[in-house]
Amino acid sequence: MKTGSSKNSPFRGLGGSAIIIGAGIVGLATARALAIRGYSVTVFERNERAVGASIRNFGMVWPIGQATGPLFERAMLSRSIWKEICTEALIWHNEVGSLHLAYQEDELQVITEYVEANRQYRDCSLLTPKETLYKSPAVNPDGLLGALWSGEEMIVEPRVAIGQIAQYLVEKYQVKFYWNTAISQVDHPKVTSGNNSWEADEIFVCSGADFETLYPELFSETGITKCKLQMMRLVSQPDEWRIGPSLCGGLSMIHYPGFQAAASLPALRKRYEAQYAEYLKWGIHVMVSQNGSGELTIGDSHEYGLVHDPFDKEYINNLITTYLQSFANFKDWKLLQSWHGIYPKMTGGETELIIKIAPGVTLINGLGGNGMTLSFGLCEQFIAGKVHG
Repeated sequence: MKTGSSKNSPFRGLGGSAIIIGAGIVGLATARALAIRGYSVTVFERNERAVGASIRNFGMVWPIGQATGPLFERAMLSRSIWKEICTEALIWHNEVGSLHLAYQEDELQVITEYVEANRQYRDCSLLTPKETLYKSPAVNPDGLLGALWSGEEMIVEPRVAIGQIAQYLVEKYQVKFYWNTAISQVDHPKVTSGNNSWEADEIFVCSGADFETLYPELFSETGITKCKLQMMRLVSQPDEWRIGPSLCGGLSMIHYPGFQAAASLPALRKRYEAQYAEYLKWGIHVMVSQNGSGELTIGDSHEYGLVHDPFDKEYINNLITTYLQSFANFKDWKLLQSWHGIYPKMTGGETELIIKIAPGVTLINGLGGNGMTLSFGLCEQFIAGKVHG
């Protein structure tokens, strides 16, 4: 079965056919970037819907986490694509911005330096305690010294949005999806699942950590590992109460590269290493976002390794909740769900892994925990460069 013409590879021109393996955010972003350039696109997903890391996250489109420069610009490009799709497809999204809260002088100093370094490039400012509390009724006022406000962060509900984007691609660009179809072999121009095979000019492997199954030797030779994160969701808040912006504690400032612009960050990290050693051991930093139903998504932790304990640690969840209670007040703290996700992560600090595995076969992977923030921008830039390069 053919998905389109394969007389020759048209990757540097318009049209042609493409197969994408994986219907998570990277696969969807790749499908969009090809479809808008006239490609006939077919996506294969091993499950009946995307159930991996792309739906097991905060739903944060998070430019503030990226350092000023190319990655921040990529994040903002990604955000603009998210906004375009959500608006056109009537997908719930909320441009709430974010608050990083300071309760100690060294945290306030890092925030101050961040704003000084970035305010000419970003929508960010230093808020007084009064201004902070005006932004969010969920902030704990006790000991609050101020906050970093950023207006660029956006929230979606990934559990719903990922499927809605797939449907949008079907309706607008006639992208074809094969669900419950695990691709077991790639031999360009052909991919195989059981007794069935399909052909296309270009094949893109966008299956997250699952690419280890298709290419075990490549996986083992690449500087890549897997990250397990634990997260929770609290019940819908009563009376349609909203927290406003997504909220972050100080630990997030040593987690995200964007804060390395602050000269005082190493000193803050040193204090945290002494005071919060157990948190850093489990890679914990604490954030909260709110979906359209009023539920609160909280987390998370980061455990690295090729094989992970399938059982979640209540101890880690308790650490997250305890730290969250130091900077947030909610109307209802009842736990609705807990879960974990696993995503591939580059060990050398790279932000993506793009490899031409064979003529006509490209791997796009390794975005780590930045898939929601960077995928649309990365795939748009990469495909645009290839088609027009």
